[in-house]
Amino acid sequence: MDPGLGGPGPTRAWGQSRGIQSIEVGGRLLRALADHGRALPLKELAQAADMAPGKAHPYLVSFGKLGLIDQDSTGRYGLGPLAMELGLISLQQYDPVRLAEPLLVELAQATGQSAAIALWGNHGPTIVRIEEAPSAVHVRMRPGTVTSLRDTATGKAFAAFHARERVREVTGQTSPDPEFEAELARVRADGVSLSVDGLLRGISAMSAPVFDQRGHMVLALTLIGPTPVFDADPTGALAQTLRSYAQVLSRRLGAAPGAAAGPWGAA
Repeated sequence: MDPGLGGPGPTRAWGQSRGIQSIEVGGRLLRALADHGRALPLKELAQAADMAPGKAHPYLVSFGKLGLIDQDSTGRYGLGPLAMELGLISLQQYDPVRLAEPLLVELAQATGQSAAIALWGNHGPTIVRIEEAPSAVHVRMRPGTVTSLRDTATGKAFAAFHARERVREVTGQTSPDPEFEAELARVRADGVSLSVDGLLRGISAMSAPVFDQRGHMVLALTLIGPTPVFDADPTGALAQTLRSYAQVLSRRLGAAPGAAAGPWGAA
């Protein structure tokens, strides 16, 4: 289940409010179309929304009248003009940092680690927001800190997923470094980058990329904490939680499902 839509992980503020069940049921059809990213025949769409075709059809008729659903000449159902218009308006209103800030608070609370947002600045990956760990142990870091591309989790995330030409502008590197490229390949495979006792002994970090509707990395979500209590396993619970928050934020920024499978390093 998608975190932020009723599953574990980030939650919406109205998650406990009373709603209209029929709208929520019908909304599963819209969600299924968004998840698949293409037009679907009735039977496949209904199956993806976990309902019978006979139950799904009246919803699709109503959505069609509103312009939320469109049916092509082959009978397949796709998102309609109103859905597209709403999506464009939503994207125009979205500021990545503003969207990430409430999730940052949740992430720190959920993991017990300090959490940070980093953007690509004039001199490379730059910390812009920090939420201290809820525990008594805090890792001091200031907004405005520029992180190393090679020696920090945040930097490695950008080195792995950000536009390659921009990374080269900062590093001045003209030829590949096989050892570093191999590490970046692992980062891409894991979906998170790691730094264990990197710049500061006893402190570890983990970072995950967040993408926009174009599939470009726009920011990094980073967790920082004391090495003895920091789960640095890229398949562990901490990494899974971090990835789930990054995926939720990417979805809210318009990234297609599975955006993390795109071509890395594209300019």
